[in-house]
Amino acid sequence: MSLFDLEKHFAFYGAYHSNPINIFIHMLFVWPIFYSSLMLFYYVPMLFFPNFASFFTIVYAVFYVGMDKKAGSLAALLCFLCWVGASACATHLGYSLTWKVVLAAQLLCWTAQFVGHGVFEKRAPALLDNLVQAFLMAPFFVFLEALQHFFGYEPYPGFHAKVKAMVDAEIKEWQEKKQKKLS
Repeated sequence: MSLFDLEKHFAFYGAYHSNPINIFIHMLFVWPIFYSSLMLFYYVPMLFFPNFASFFTIVYAVFYVGMDKKAGSLAALLCFLCWVGASACATHLGYSLTWKVVLAAQLLCWTAQFVGHGVFEKRAPALLDNLVQAFLMAPFFVFLEALQHFFGYEPYPGFHAKVKAMVDAEIKEWQEKKQKKLS
């Protein structure tokens, strides 16, 4: 899979997120995971960056712009706003309180997502099959889902129909493999 192949990344991630309730859960909790991670990463120093949070933000922003110029630029802006807010929040709270807030937020958000997968999706999360891809794609996936749902946005005409066909094919393949294991 090409690093910036939006269709394939979106189809991979979408195959693990086809249930509307699970998608809604992810829309609520993915960005808080990103934000709270930045709060903690604010305290991790780096050689050529102010801290790991700034490096992390840049990596995500570049990845999203490389995937789709329009939506990726908006997602990159959101990443930078999260970085600014998380840095200010972490500075205000101090390390001893920040890590507690981050721990609580991460536990809540991850629990909700695992419940979404176990109860509604009835499929293990994408991160069990491709950890890096799942972590990089998750915020952009829910961002694109929101843009499509609320504004009808598509990176190009027919994108969602093409990706839906790819998602349906991946889900069918997964169900067939699952059925073979059971029989």
